[in-house]
Amino acid sequence: MTEIIENNLVEIKNLIYVIRGQKVMLDSDLAMLYGVQTKRLNEAVKRNIQRFPQHFMFVLTKDEWQNLRSQFATFKKDIRKYMPFAFTEQGVAMLSSVLNSEKAIQINIQIMDTFVKMRQLAIEHKDLQEQIVELKNYFIQYAQDNNAEIDRINEAINLLLDRTKPQKIGFKTE
Repeated sequence: MTEIIENNLVEIKNLIYVIRGQKVMLDSDLAMLYGVQTKRLNEAVKRNIQRFPQHFMFVLTKDEWQNLRSQFATFKKDIRKYMPFAFTEQGVAMLSSVLNSEKAIQINIQIMDTFVKMRQLAIEHKDLQEQIVELKNYFIQYAQDNNAEIDRINEAINLLLDRTKPQKIGFKTE
């Protein structure tokens, strides 16, 4: 069971994009996870639009949608009539109140777990990176007396810094 949940978390993580500086999921991806048509998901949202303020959900612009689509490996002909909705973490949580199915509840729990894990990883990487930078600064001061040795240590630290930089999740559109 744990393995299934872990696999779903990885799958969900790949469906989270950064748009307008926010981590979001698209209506079509959420509909696929919930096992409903995108049109039906959007109808439920529109019937309950007061539950979805702009910081919960927004409509992509044509430029944002084109930019996002151009980054997908499989570039399919777009047959959407309307621009997609992008749901923030709070918007995804709110979806559970408008989609009343057992599957929607379970999927929402997994999506929320994914957002939490992503935040935890970002915090862990930041702490580690700060410690490495502090260590590097210490050795730079010490380097004046022991240049050759410190250069090798500095090189090793720079390699570690490159490995600890947070991984970008999803795609960023302007």
